[in-house]
Amino acid sequence: MLKIDTFNHIFPVEYFEKMNDVAPGLEDIGKRVRNIPVLVDVDARLRMMEEFGDEYVQVLTLSSPPIERVAGPGTSPELATVANDGMARLVAEQDKFVGFVASLPMNNPDASVTEAKRAIDQLGATGVQVFTNVNGRALDHPDFLPIFELMAAYDLPIWVHPARGAEMPDYLDEDESKYEIWWTFGWPYETSAMMARLVFGGYFDRFPDLKIITHHLGGMAPYFEGRIGPGMDQLGARTSDQDLSLILDRLEKRPFDYFKQFYGDTAVFGSAAATRCGLEFFGQDNVLFASDCPFDPEKGPGYIRETIRVLDDLDVSDDLRTQIYEGNARRMLRLQL
Repeated sequence: MLKIDTFNHIFPVEYFEKMNDVAPGLEDIGKRVRNIPVLVDVDARLRMMEEFGDEYVQVLTLSSPPIERVAGPGTSPELATVANDGMARLVAEQDKFVGFVASLPMNNPDASVTEAKRAIDQLGATGVQVFTNVNGRALDHPDFLPIFELMAAYDLPIWVHPARGAEMPDYLDEDESKYEIWWTFGWPYETSAMMARLVFGGYFDRFPDLKIITHHLGGMAPYFEGRIGPGMDQLGARTSDQDLSLILDRLEKRPFDYFKQFYGDTAVFGSAAATRCGLEFFGQDNVLFASDCPFDPEKGPGYIRETIRVLDDLDVSDDLRTQIYEGNARRMLRLQL
């Protein structure tokens, strides 16, 4: 069966060069790329992918950092254009890349709408990627509503990648996060908090068919099913200075039901337990195969291999496995393969 990796990361070389021209001080990113050649070197990436045979293909997404972290609102639209043109070139040149997700300059919302339309209508993007916050602003901020409106109209997915750095401390009396806790636990929290903001903001009532793919299988949400269910059914019971129960009255469904409308990918670094938990929570229609390549200790193939191993070992029918590997992606991304 075809294995469509829907959330892996790359830098088109023209974007990588432009990014370094605009923000040469991105030391952590420079270190990352020097240590992971397949982020930029397409030939090395294709050689790495050979291990998984002809049935393994990728839908490309731009790697962190978010474009809005790289440049201000005057320059970020140009960066997004370079990124998306580069992605479209890679897909046109290489059969192993079957699609790409458009990147947006989210610190310039008007330009983001314009670029999303261009990337989808002219370049053939399969959707757009945003991050869990825009330089610290929540995605349910009114400025970003037109992006959700647009993608609901296109009926194409929004990929959401977590964004959080060491500048967000673990405790209030500290200046920064320690031991990379900002990544290990902060990113799943970021994803889950974003989901809650969209749920209580009424986004799924306004856009019932909105498709949002959460990286890393929904962050904390599947494991905290009980808190999301009966816990959030008691919204307001823990707050005395405002009546949050009024929000529940405005929603058409239980909060739990909206959380299950999100999609999750299988990029959980080879954890069988997390994969089973996420699949049970989201259901077979809402889980897509993804690896988070190339951020494994082997710098490319490790997470792909481990994710495939976990999925192949699952005690599920071949039909369900096929749906995760390719069926849901074909349907949602409207891939012509």
